[in-house]
Amino acid sequence: MKFDPTRPKWAQIAEEIRKRIETGEYPPDHLISEVRMEQEFDVARGTVRKVTAALREEGLIITTPGMGSFVARR
Repeated sequence: MKFDPTRPKWAQIAEEIRKRIETGEYPPDHLISEVRMEQEFDVARGTVRKVTAALREEGLIITTPGMGSFVARR
């Protein structure tokens, strides 16, 4: 993914994950792995945490302590 330097990376990654959820590429209960996001987008853990926080606030994902973040059922 090529990042737009005028926008925060976390916002651009959140947009991409949002698209994947909306298109069904990431179905309900799909694990949203922070480690995989770090590797795929080549960003720091702090950036990934902002992504998951934003998606959680939107109700797109649910985070269960000790288990991870999963796509919410609609």
